[in-house]
Amino acid sequence: MEKQKTLKESFSLQGKGLHTGLPITIKFNPAPENHGYKIKRIDLEGEPVIDALAENVGGTQRGTVLIKGDVQVSTVEHAMSALYALSVDNCLIEVDAPEFPILDGSAIQYVQAIKNVGLVEQEADRDFYIVRRKMEVCDEETGSKLILLPDENFCINSFIEFESTYIPNQSASLDDLNDFEKEIASARTFVFVRDIQKLLEAGLIKGGDLDNAIVIYERQISQEALDKLGDLLGVAHKNASELGYINNKPIQSPNEPARHKLLDIIGDMALIGKPIKGRVIATRPGHKINNQMARIIRKQIKLNDVQPPVYDITKEPVLDINKIKELLPHRYPFLMVDKIIEIGQQHIVGVKNITTNEPFFQGHFPQEPVMPGVLQIEAMAQIGGVLVLARVDEPERYSTYFLKIDNVKFRQKVVPGDTLIFRLDFTSEIRRGIANMKGYAFVGEKVVSEAEFTAQIVKNK
Repeated sequence: MEKQKTLKESFSLQGKGLHTGLPITIKFNPAPENHGYKIKRIDLEGEPVIDALAENVGGTQRGTVLIKGDVQVSTVEHAMSALYALSVDNCLIEVDAPEFPILDGSAIQYVQAIKNVGLVEQEADRDFYIVRRKMEVCDEETGSKLILLPDENFCINSFIEFESTYIPNQSASLDDLNDFEKEIASARTFVFVRDIQKLLEAGLIKGGDLDNAIVIYERQISQEALDKLGDLLGVAHKNASELGYINNKPIQSPNEPARHKLLDIIGDMALIGKPIKGRVIATRPGHKINNQMARIIRKQIKLNDVQPPVYDITKEPVLDINKIKELLPHRYPFLMVDKIIEIGQQHIVGVKNITTNEPFFQGHFPQEPVMPGVLQIEAMAQIGGVLVLARVDEPERYSTYFLKIDNVKFRQKVVPGDTLIFRLDFTSEIRRGIANMKGYAFVGEKVVSEAEFTAQIVKNK
């Protein structure tokens, strides 16, 4: 199992805000397990904290804006993409302004700083959001569309289209996050000269210049008008007859704008709060449509305490029935687990195949065989016992006895032919031989039962 990671130590960066033009200092700090990304406005009274989650996005015009009450912080997507792509799960970000610094308009300085301080592995397992079926959001007005498909990794294919002779359509792809630094991180944000005046009138891009964005000049305007825009932005005058890219640093690759849009997708998807296993296919993406997809995922996460485990019947189990019998004292007809397919520091996944030959079906019920709910809980408890015993030395010398079972719920019948997949997680550390767990039983993607357990580890006489 992959473990969660955080920064080895803090680091700070300085720059100006793209929209406010303010000088900004931003500090990235290590954070404990299961903390996620949180942003603290240290310039405000009480130093309020905003969770960097999709449901807190309150604006998507020229950047992603997080809002909590009267507090907001904008242009977070470049930093979020760097944290996500480099597998930083937990980070507390302190910023002294209402937005993150734009730096050079890309994520590369964030990436370099993260790699400079390094990461530290934590005890908790990474909790992935696994895409199980096609998901789609679209905006008929703009033609934007995001499709999310199952995949073993997080991958993106991005396609952009503009009314432009320079970038009429471009594409970029990323099949491995390990390539983010080399292929995507340095891609800069971009803007058309024709849009700059509108953005300035909207009170935006006060900190924009020719060093922190790709500026595309393709519809000639008068020299006077171009000079006026240059003065408003505080940049040197350009020749109004020379069309093309007018930023100071040359274009890095022909599809740099498409690469930057892909970078933005990563930053916006980071706001679901979990690493993703799935493929994004994006057509004309933008922060608005990105956030719509992220919000749909967030709703699913909040509706389900835990995702159904992935069960690949072709993979070798972590523990087969013989290894399980070395840990558990149960035997026929009361050994209720067939194999363990996943085990980590804090969780376990086990399987029980339900056949018509189960002895309890003789009386429950002959004409309508249904697995007794109490036996589902027994199977869940046995798998929990394996998780507990896996944490002790010489497990064969110990037994697990359940002291309490609470909040039991049965949601659906279990019948012959079903495959029960159980997931149990510790809800607290084992103290004085007492363990607390929460367990779920699934058939396919549906929860059929759940319960909370308190167990005691006892040394055998």
